Amino acid sequence: MAQGVATAKQIPFLWEGTDRAGKKVKGEMLAPGEAFVRQALRRQGISVTKVNRQSLLSRGRTITEKDIALFTRQLATMLKSGVPLLQAFDISARSHANPSLQRLLGEIKADVETGSSMSVAFRKHPQYFDGLYCNLVHAGEQAGILDTVLDRIASYKEKMLAIKGKIKSALFYPVIVLVVAFVITAGIMLFVIPAFKDLYGQSGQNLPALTALVMTISDAFVEYWYIIFGIIGISVFAFTRAMKTSPKFRATMDVLILKFPVFGPLVEKATVARWARTFSSMFSAGVPMVEALDSVAGASGNHVFQEATLKIKNEVAAGSSLAVCLQNAAVFPNMLIQMVAIGEESGSLDSMLTKVADYYEREVDDAVAGISSLMEPFIMVILGVLIGGIVIAMYLPIFKMGSVM
Repeated sequence: MAQGVATAKQIPFLWEGTDRAGKKVKGEMLAPGEAFVRQALRRQGISVTKVNRQSLLSRGRTITEKDIALFTRQLATMLKSGVPLLQAFDISARSHANPSLQRLLGEIKADVETGSSMSVAFRKHPQYFDGLYCNLVHAGEQAGILDTVLDRIASYKEKMLAIKGKIKSALFYPVIVLVVAFVITAGIMLFVIPAFKDLYGQSGQNLPALTALVMTISDAFVEYWYIIFGIIGISVFAFTRAMKTSPKFRATMDVLILKFPVFGPLVEKATVARWARTFSSMFSAGVPMVEALDSVAGASGNHVFQEATLKIKNEVAAGSSLAVCLQNAAVFPNMLIQMVAIGEESGSLDSMLTKVADYYEREVDDAVAGISSLMEPFIMVILGVLIGGIVIAMYLPIFKMGSVM
């Protein structure tokens, strides 16, 4: 009992010291107190010079989806290899440098050690382990195939992270280029154009219309730059805040994103792949279809598909065929509907859903490659027109003076 209490109160410590060879060493350790750290290090032959308690709030990094995916993969691998569960938690905690994750795993281990099931221990941390994760772990515990289910969860999370990464990579390049283009243009408007304005003002000549327009825009930047940058900053903050806190705004954006040219089809394919992969993982783990659909709705990542899935869940609960419900929803592609129909007839629904997920994940790969190749010349044209237009506007008066001479 005392061991369980100590584990539950583990605190991260930073330590420094010298080993038997006189070499300076340092590291981190989870322990109930400073005395425990010093005693453990002495047993390792380390002469301790400093032990400091860490503040998780100030030093601990945020626990990311990638951290959870890596932990799940490690846990599945160790359980398949016959490592006891509690020891597997200890090994996983020591293998991560993130103190926040170490504390999280320590708390989960303490709950399991005192008799709690792993799914119940995970449910205490919904910000890291969602309903889908916990339901799958519960199903694995009930069926006695926890290692297999954890392996499926790890594969699922890895594939979802891969899809997210591909979508981000498709958006990252054009966004960064456009931001850099705006910064360069703003710099030209604030510092370069005023110098040309002084030069042309001294000559007293009439400026071409394009040059006059660019100088007027430059004057606006110089006089109101703080308002322009303030509006942009507030707009970005407000958009980000609304996406995080307003379900209604997020739902509206989900609808608009699907209608967006080029990127809309990419997001739709990624959502269908996620939907099929999630449903396949739940169904193959033995989770009942209605319960699985409830988790799939929450994991779909798009409001349109979430609402459609909840509607399908109610219709399936009333006795309707899944394929018919998908057809009635009018948001799912025909391929998915046909594969689900075949899966229902042949009793291999999880296998068919996996094939659909694989297909749409490949489609996402192809779409990302196509968007990347399409965006490069498009962005080059925009930058050429923007920067080239400014340069031409500034040198037009010089060309005009040369033609007169």
